[in-house]
Amino acid sequence: MPAKPHRLLDRVSGYADEAAAYMRRRRHIRKPFARVYYSGGRSSAFPADSEPGRALFLAASRLIELAPRRARQARTGSTTTARNTR
Repeated sequence: MPAKPHRLLDRVSGYADEAAAYMRRRRHIRKPFARVYYSGGRSSAFPADSEPGRALFLAASRLIELAPRRARQARTGSTTTARNTR
């Protein structure tokens, strides 16, 4: 005996609700953060919107800017020729 149409629609609607809830949770979890590891194995995570997090993100961006362009390309696997764009 085939399933009744309204039950099938309810099942599909339930799957869609679950998928939407999963995507909301994933967006919430995937916010940027900086993790700092201390000697002894302890670590701390700082959200990007906190004061220490902003300071860590700023320091990291400055370090990336200071890194030689050739080293950055080797790390990212880029095969294009480096050109000074500034």
